Amino acid sequence: MTELTTSVTNPETTKGVIPYLDMGGKALEAAKFYEKAFNARMIGHVPGQSAGRVAHCQIEINGGTLMMTDHRDAAVEREGFHLQIVAADAQARWDQAVKAGCEVVMPFEMQFWGDRWGMVRDPFGVQWAFNEAAS
Repeated sequence: MTELTTSVTNPETTKGVIPYLDMGGKALEAAKFYEKAFNARMIGHVPGQSAGRVAHCQIEINGGTLMMTDHRDAAVEREGFHLQIVAADAQARWDQAVKAGCEVVMPFEMQFWGDRWGMVRDPFGVQWAFNEAAS
């Protein structure tokens, strides 16, 4: 894994609203899974004070940034939000996530608003939606 560098202050990786998730001791494990499931790219991480934990982890997915930490000792309930990937190739991304081990919450299919959309839950309890805009 890459140690955190000055890229954390790069305006290209720190603009907009950035989700920051506490992974309860599994931030690096999640980052590795996200590389496989979502083609994530590790930007860097800062080791935590305890072995195997991180104070800060930053990855890039589909041009956006996700930050994670291991502040808590256990995973927390992840309710009331989901992360969304909007892409022209959402079907392929959906298939990759499911193949990597994400659980289907809502099938990827045509929705009443005209886009193809679906939702999965990753092994860490985070829900991810995929949206493919109508052509």
